[in-house]
Amino acid sequence: MKLKLLACCAALLIAVPALAVPSPVPATPAPAYALQPGDVLSVSVWKEQELQSEVLVRPDGRISFPLAGDLVAASRSVEELRADLESRLAKFIPEVVVTVAVKAVNGNRIYVLGKVTKPGDFVLGRPTDVMQALSLAGGTTPFAELDGIRVLRRETGKLRAIDFHYTDVERGKHLEQNIVLQGGDTVVVP
Repeated sequence: MKLKLLACCAALLIAVPALAVPSPVPATPAPAYALQPGDVLSVSVWKEQELQSEVLVRPDGRISFPLAGDLVAASRSVEELRADLESRLAKFIPEVVVTVAVKAVNGNRIYVLGKVTKPGDFVLGRPTDVMQALSLAGGTTPFAELDGIRVLRRETGKLRAIDFHYTDVERGKHLEQNIVLQGGDTVVVP
C-alpha cells in the first residue's frame, strides 16, 4: 500500500509542471536629488581634519569650501558636487577623497496657500504630489474652489500655471494632473 502511494505521489510530481516564478522586474532608479538653496551639506576630506565642515547652499546656489573656493551646488547632484570638489582639491592634496552628504533638505520646499486649513511652506522629504500637499496643509476649507486649484512652477526663469481639478482626481479621473511637486512649487487654492 505504501509503495502504491509513493508511486502515485511521484507520478503526480512528474505530471505537474513546475510553477513559473516571475523574474524580478528591475526597479527604475530614482533620479538623483538636485541640491537646492537652503540645503545643508556635510563635506569632509579623508585624512584632513581641518577640511571637514557643514556648508549651506546659499541663495545664489553656491557653496564655499576651503582651498576649493566657490562652487555651484544648486541643481546638481551630490555626486557631481563631490567630483567637482575632488577635482579642485587635487591640486593641493594628492589622492584626495571627498565625501559629501546632505544633512538637511531645507531648500526643497513647497508652498500651499489660499483656502486651506494650514497654509505655509513644507519641506519635501520624499516625492509629494498635489493631493498629498493639500493634506499636509490640513485640507481645503469649505469655501475653496476645488476645481480652480493651480500649481505655480518656475521653469527656466518663467512662471507657469498647471491646472488641478480636485474633484476629478478625487473620483479617480484624470489622475495625470496629480503631479509630483518640485522644490519651489506653489499650490494655490482659490
